[in-house]
Amino acid sequence: MDKAWLEAQLAEFPLYQYDFIRTDELVFSERVRYICRTECPMYDTNWACPPAVGTLEECRERVMRFEEGLMIATITEVSDIANIQETLDTRAPHEDITRQVLELVKQQAAETLTLSTEACAHCAHCTYPNAPCRFPERMFPCVESHCILVTDLAEKRGIDFIAGGNVVTWFSLILYR
Repeated sequence: MDKAWLEAQLAEFPLYQYDFIRTDELVFSERVRYICRTECPMYDTNWACPPAVGTLEECRERVMRFEEGLMIATITEVSDIANIQETLDTRAPHEDITRQVLELVKQQAAETLTLSTEACAHCAHCTYPNAPCRFPERMFPCVESHCILVTDLAEKRGIDFIAGGNVVTWFSLILYR
């Protein structure tokens, strides 16, 4: 990966912060899955979320096939950060940026795995669990669906994730080899 070239390209995006990471820095925890199961309304409703993405061990195995990646973060403001639906509704611009950055990474990588913010919003009605995903190439499971403690990684890499007030920080991991 030509990181200098990629960093020059990233300068064109409205990223809050970014950093190159190693997957051996990632911490996987069943606690993250517990939060999905007990607090997220998207749990067990689509192919991008648990349990459809697999067990913690299956997710870890999928992620650890890659040694390196790029973590990107964007921020947005909402009127009430406690309103989960309003917060989730602000993901689209971050996902657009993730797709554009992924295309840059793909220019130099043989294989990629993208984890982002999605509980997948591509179809009005998901085929889960009765039929396969209609657009698996467009779906990015969320980082947390893979039991990754994204805040731990952000702290390790010096990426701020608590901006205060009603500011939401969105993260994506684009893993590559």
